[in-house]
Amino acid sequence: MIDYRSDTVTKPTPEMMQAMLNAEVGDDVYGDDPSVNAFEARMAKLSGFQAAMIVCSGTQSNLCALLAHCGRGEEYIVGQGYHAYLYEAGGAAVLGSVVPQPIKVQSSGELSFADIAAVIKEDDQHFAITKLLSLENSYCGKVIPMEYFSEARIFADQHGLAIHLDGARIFNALTAIGVELKDICQYVDSISVCFSKGLGTPMGSVLCGSSDFIAKARRIRKMVGGGTRQAGIMAKAMDHALDHNIERLQVDHANAVLLADLLTESDKLKVITPQTNMVYIDLDDSIDGDLLAKLLLAEGIQISAGQNLRLVTHLDINTADIIYTADTIKECLKLL
Repeated sequence: MIDYRSDTVTKPTPEMMQAMLNAEVGDDVYGDDPSVNAFEARMAKLSGFQAAMIVCSGTQSNLCALLAHCGRGEEYIVGQGYHAYLYEAGGAAVLGSVVPQPIKVQSSGELSFADIAAVIKEDDQHFAITKLLSLENSYCGKVIPMEYFSEARIFADQHGLAIHLDGARIFNALTAIGVELKDICQYVDSISVCFSKGLGTPMGSVLCGSSDFIAKARRIRKMVGGGTRQAGIMAKAMDHALDHNIERLQVDHANAVLLADLLTESDKLKVITPQTNMVYIDLDDSIDGDLLAKLLLAEGIQISAGQNLRLVTHLDINTADIIYTADTIKECLKLL
């Protein structure tokens, strides 16, 4: 099955599995897992922060960050379509009484500074206290440029805000613009990085920030059930991904561009040129998106059904798969 639903469907390579089997482990809650300690130190160095903390998932990483930055009755500003607001079950509000202030996301994936400024609360007993700006990069496959983060840092400092970056696919963004992790982290106060998407690990994310911030986040991680024991197995998978799966993201991006180019030949599809590994396609109204998905599934291609499609390339999809997929979609369109 060629699975385009997400890059979360990737499976660990045999080499990654071997690294996991060979991991030296201990009890991470006690702080004595050597593989975890080494990986967290490596991520702190790569990001330019003082400390890092392994967590089970990107949702847990964002939750720990939001609760570490904001207390009860305090507020974070976030994009309406950003993952930390829309797709994480309202965790910060439910578990921490932290108030989200969602605003419109621009077509570029950025938040307008004018829109942000308009919702920052005055220091008044009637209002939640605005503490944090939560950003995302990449967003729906779109890369937010470095210049935006430089401006965001100046803006946040002017308004007394911290910045958290949901960098679930940050290495896709960095690959697209050709900069290092620490280059973007200089502009934010914390970052969440997911390894179970394009980097191909079976699970795991990492939260980076100052020593004090990570110490607070570590207590929150324990509170929400994220304290794990022999987590070195996970750490070694993530370590392997850093060594082997970052540069190859260029292949996923190239495959996404190839798929988009091959599909633009059809007048029944409106294809948006991808910046990273996500191809967005709007189907003509005459096309039944659900039926198209069923026809493709019968041919060994799995997508999320609908009139607005997102096809995600990843390490389990090669160039031959891309060509086969484009040809198959064109043939299926003839039947609709």
